[in-house]
Amino acid sequence: MAETGDGRRRVVLEGIAPVVDGGRFPIKRTVGERVVVEVDAFADGHDALAVRLLWREEGDPEWDEVAMEPLGNDRWRGELVPTRIGRLAYTVEGWIDHFQSWRRDLGKRVEAGQEVSVELQIGAGLVRQAAQRAAAAGARSDARVLAGLADDLAGIGAGEKVADRVRLGLDDELAALVERHPDRRFASRWPRELEAWVDRDLARFSAWYELFPRSTSPEPGRHGTFADLEARLPYVAAMGFDVLYLPPIHPIGATHRKGKNNAVAAEPDDVGSPWAIGGEAGGHKAVHPDLGDLDGFRRLVRRARDEHGIEVALDVAFQVSPDHPLVREHPEWFRKRPDGTIQYAENPPKKYQDIYPFDFECEDWRGLWRELLSVFEFWIEQGVTVFRVDNPHTKPFAFWEWAIGEIRARHPETIFLSEAFTRPKVMQRLAKLGFTQSYTYFAWRTSKRELVEYFTELGRPPLADYFRPNLWPNTPDILTEQLQIGGRATFAQRLVLAATLGASYGIYGPAFELGVSQAKEPGSEEYLDSEKYQLRHWETDDPASLAELIARLNRARRENPALHGDRGLELLPIDNEALIAYVKGTSDGANAVLAVVNLDPHHVQSGWLDLPLDRLGLPADRPFQVHDLLTDARYLWNGPRNFVELDPRSLPAHLFRLRRRVRSERDFDYFM
Repeated sequence: MAETGDGRRRVVLEGIAPVVDGGRFPIKRTVGERVVVEVDAFADGHDALAVRLLWREEGDPEWDEVAMEPLGNDRWRGELVPTRIGRLAYTVEGWIDHFQSWRRDLGKRVEAGQEVSVELQIGAGLVRQAAQRAAAAGARSDARVLAGLADDLAGIGAGEKVADRVRLGLDDELAALVERHPDRRFASRWPRELEAWVDRDLARFSAWYELFPRSTSPEPGRHGTFADLEARLPYVAAMGFDVLYLPPIHPIGATHRKGKNNAVAAEPDDVGSPWAIGGEAGGHKAVHPDLGDLDGFRRLVRRARDEHGIEVALDVAFQVSPDHPLVREHPEWFRKRPDGTIQYAENPPKKYQDIYPFDFECEDWRGLWRELLSVFEFWIEQGVTVFRVDNPHTKPFAFWEWAIGEIRARHPETIFLSEAFTRPKVMQRLAKLGFTQSYTYFAWRTSKRELVEYFTELGRPPLADYFRPNLWPNTPDILTEQLQIGGRATFAQRLVLAATLGASYGIYGPAFELGVSQAKEPGSEEYLDSEKYQLRHWETDDPASLAELIARLNRARRENPALHGDRGLELLPIDNEALIAYVKGTSDGANAVLAVVNLDPHHVQSGWLDLPLDRLGLPADRPFQVHDLLTDARYLWNGPRNFVELDPRSLPAHLFRLRRRVRSERDFDYFM
């Protein structure tokens, strides 16, 4: 006979959500972001069930409980709201609720005119058992009240009428009191505790700005410094960014240094690639001497945070130049060629002679792991808690799961952005094992069909429960063909899409806002005169700059909670393939924003848009207002079908805050 456990556990629990790989990995949420849990719960027969959502945050000794509500067809739902950063455990428990079964059947018998004296005695016994459970739990007041009500229900004492006892049996207050002390002896529980990792808000909603510190000098040809970058902070803050991401700031190797435009032979004045990390001045825990020193870097971090509300993010690239101190100190951490030389990085036919990758299969892999972990720890000590990780998909998954877990245990506020432009399952695995945010394929999704399909995929569970997209229209490595040929309108279009389709996005500037679009050669996504290999001087006050549009867009993002998360995105029907329309709303219905974007950078496009008025709480029988947050224009719309027209020569997008008319055409309240 097969072992079945306690056969008196009759409730079956199936199909729990959210869950990632059966609970192998945690779901992701931020402080204050709801976790809506659903489960199938059923039992044999017709007894009523009680189903509870149990949860506790890290360090809490006791479970909090939420009564789950039936949705129909044996599906149940409950929700919780995390209150602090860290791990959160949750599970589900269900049991037969004998008192609710009795109460339901009592009502039916009374309605049918049946005699219920015996039934009232049965109910009194169930209430008396609840009194005993309350007493055992130390709830003496509840125990006394329940014991008295049990006597009343049983008709103990003079003058107790059956009608009064029936009313008592069906009383909601009695049911609530019994529910506080349920009989859970034969409760079924989900077989494992599930986990959520709860981050701070920046993990869910962020605007990133990437620049090269060495290109911030006001004097052409001079290497920029941390002090120069400090002077650039008001410019970045005025555009509304809250993360300033810096490519590697470490010493750069001289051996096999690359020249301008990735030339194999460098000229004497070539500065090299920041990703060829390590030289005479140190390695991953040092700063390039031309940038300044650690005191200057710490001052930059403080000023950015305290004066401008900007967090500085650092690039962590686990690779070295041939001149890195670790090459001399730990040659065993690198792969040797047959001639005894160290194997440089390759992605055939590309060769990177200025970079050595680590050998994660070396004998001293534990020592290598500890050294790499110490790099994160060092920069956290300098005040950095946001990291963009270069090419994490070329390092073992096991290393990242261990390293991120170690860092989170001591610094749970730390955020990791995965720069992994690789296969979907690899990107997803990195997200599962701990990376906070992830780069995406957004840069190459350009048509309406591609955008609809991709963001439908990103918005569905289980992917949406662990994969937080960070959308970048360009990077120092990516100048797409669309940006090369589309002109200023394409830059504006991609900006609006990135900032509104996703709650987190970033741009590489000043190249982006200045519309830099010249590639190194036809068919290449490399910038001509790329900052990766040389100093650049930027005139940020160019009148054609998109800086003002970026500022308006980031202000709209901050002021509208609908844009603070990736949930709630709904793609809308519009009868023109050159136009894409979508709405994002908060779960409570208090805020909704509608975006319409012209995907054609060269021609005026128009179409009829269908709005789901019922779901948006908008009136079908009277006008409502749409307020364009990019131009401050306001329009009156009527009904679900409305006309839009966008000229890319002026602005290729609308970003509407939906408002509901209250008294007159000039007097509107915010939508909901």
